Amino acid sequence: MTTLHALIIDDEPDIRELLSLTLMRMGLDCDTAKDFNEAISYLKSGKTYNICLTDMRLPDGSGLDIVRFVQEKLSTLPIAVITAHGNMDTAVEAMKAGAFDFLNKPVDLKDLRTLVDSAVSSSQLEEKNCSELDAQVDIIGNSPAVTKLKQTISKLARSQAPVYISGESGSGKELVARAIHKLGPRADKPFIPVNCGAIPSELVESEFFGYKKGAFTGAHRDSEGLFQAANGGTLFLDEVADLPLSMQVKILRAIQEKAVRPVGTQSEVSVNVRILSATHKGLHTLVEKGEFRQDLFYRLNVIQLDVPPLRKRLDDLGALIQHILQRLDSDLGDSYTRINPEALAKLKTYSFPGNVRELENILERAFTLCENSSIGVEDLQLQHQSPEESVNNLQNTANNNLLKTVLEYGSIDAYLEEIEKEILHEALEKDRWNKTNAAKTLGISFRSFRYRLKKLGLDNSDDD
Repeated sequence: MTTLHALIIDDEPDIRELLSLTLMRMGLDCDTAKDFNEAISYLKSGKTYNICLTDMRLPDGSGLDIVRFVQEKLSTLPIAVITAHGNMDTAVEAMKAGAFDFLNKPVDLKDLRTLVDSAVSSSQLEEKNCSELDAQVDIIGNSPAVTKLKQTISKLARSQAPVYISGESGSGKELVARAIHKLGPRADKPFIPVNCGAIPSELVESEFFGYKKGAFTGAHRDSEGLFQAANGGTLFLDEVADLPLSMQVKILRAIQEKAVRPVGTQSEVSVNVRILSATHKGLHTLVEKGEFRQDLFYRLNVIQLDVPPLRKRLDDLGALIQHILQRLDSDLGDSYTRINPEALAKLKTYSFPGNVRELENILERAFTLCENSSIGVEDLQLQHQSPEESVNNLQNTANNNLLKTVLEYGSIDAYLEEIEKEILHEALEKDRWNKTNAAKTLGISFRSFRYRLKKLGLDNSDDD
């Protein structure tokens, strides 16, 4: 059995002894250093460590300098810093410099053991090249922008630092978050994504922190919140800019204290989650306008990862199209659908304001319209107008009552999906559930009709 090794750096003998005893009981062999120079000697000795723990204040230097040394010379070694309670600025600075995680003084032994387990797992992760990454994550493409993105994801997966993922709508921010989780030491634990803008403001606190039975009308039982559901794993805060200001301070406290207080209780529950966040909005601008708390932004934006828009990675277009069409074929069990050269050339001149999500929608529509499993230019139905123009046209032409109905559904896509379900269901009933006749009634191909049924969950009978 391979022996695991830890280096503990602290000028207080009692702290060194406490940390050493705890780690030795976990099966780690420990070296201890009382100051900066002794610690550097150990790190330069060539011995392989699985974790390094350092106090931030040392008699002859700073724990931050040790973090920087490790990041430069021993980048795969997880190093955690021990900070004075409540000194989050120091902890954030250390993580920006490359620290794996942090612990507050006085050290909670349960938190220490959790951190050590995660760090040891991280130290044993193998470096992955791009081909290995492709086999594990669904980020398609090998353009320079995507190759750089994959390399950064692989590096960030080894850390526990919060990552703020920025990028345009539809560029794949959640896919990136899932990749960071999947490649890291928390891969076997939950990944909980939450769209912060989709939760009604009056329910945000209970959704995030949970609640106790009887805490409010309708609370008929105790319920875990999202933080507790993600315990041990990753909580992905999508569209984090949409969090109400009143809730931002509570989220900040939960992140800093690593604990939540369910609605209706007086006691806190410890949680161990890694925070990833994303939005298509400019958080810097929102902070300047006072619409997003600067302290929360500072805490979330320890590391920023930019996801490139599709127009800056058009070299990946062919691979993306092939991947999407293979998935659509698989959904229906069809043979290989291809895109003809003219249609591919047309897509290469398109700006894709909606990025990969828009490409998926274009191909999904073309897939249902094309004949003989070959997508042509006419099947693409490209609309050369910006998202802003599309929204303006909708607002200028839509009836106010209809627009209100759309908003009640949460999005125009959800509303149109419900309308489509009703139309398909009525056509099936009219033709006594004969799909071939129903497709003719609606004036679409049987292939298109069958795909729509499958997509909307209405395909519960054999094909005609």
